[in-house]
Amino acid sequence: MESSPAFVSLPLVESPSIAEPPRRPEWLKVRAPGGERYAQLKQMMRAKALHTVCEEARCPNIAECWGAGTATFMILGDTCTRSCGFCAVKTGRPLPVDPDEPRRVAEAVRQMGIRHAVVTSVNRDELPDGGATQFARTVAEIRRLCPGVTVELLIPDFKGKLELLQIVLDARPDILGHNTETVPRLYRRVRPQGKYHWTLSVLREAARQGFRTKSGLMLGLGEQPEEVIAVMQDLRAVGVHILTLGQYLQPTKNHLPVERYVTPEEFAEYRRIGLAMGFEHVESGPLVRSSYHAERHVA
Repeated sequence: MESSPAFVSLPLVESPSIAEPPRRPEWLKVRAPGGERYAQLKQMMRAKALHTVCEEARCPNIAECWGAGTATFMILGDTCTRSCGFCAVKTGRPLPVDPDEPRRVAEAVRQMGIRHAVVTSVNRDELPDGGATQFARTVAEIRRLCPGVTVELLIPDFKGKLELLQIVLDARPDILGHNTETVPRLYRRVRPQGKYHWTLSVLREAARQGFRTKSGLMLGLGEQPEEVIAVMQDLRAVGVHILTLGQYLQPTKNHLPVERYVTPEEFAEYRRIGLAMGFEHVESGPLVRSSYHAERHVA
């Protein structure tokens, strides 16, 4: 593994004033979701009372992914117990866990005919197991109904409780993901109920047990290039194999503003440096999200 080269092409940046937010650049324009395939999948999700992070998080790639017949399922309901400043998923008191949800997810995976299923969730900090058992049950149901389908999980941090992480690991997902989201300096503002060391401990333990691990960051929230590189180095140090880097987009006026739009050239530079650090895959671009090209990351 090479040492990280100097980041000479990305100088220190200054955030614009809140009174003058940056204008959304041309490279971030995406087509509105639509088409027959999109409508069919949307109807199927509603019929099975399922949620997708594609919709809840207002992913800019929903048209591309749903048009190709892929989606990221969001289990444990659509209400989160945390209040992160970047996330469009609603915050509040969630409904009880639905014991039939894992079966319905597996049926949707089979009906869609996908070969790589991605499952994530809201945070359920009020549950004794943080929702870990529901993740394990969902993996088991997908494996039962869809033999041969690989499964990727994008999990919460479980407040760093490794005994809860173990419940998920015992289900043997093919990829275990947990997003860092931002640099440590911004945690209090961006994800106030999260802790950077919880994130690293979850990823470290999964990698220690031989799992393919994955993490991602959003850029444009006020981080500096050297902070991003430092996080990338931390992720490699705990054994993360797959890294995603994308542009943060403000979902509503009530969420954190975009402080800066990172250029495609800068994203390309981050990718180059990430590969030089030893990451097996680096998806880095303005519209990249956690599950973008996820099927390419399976060993």
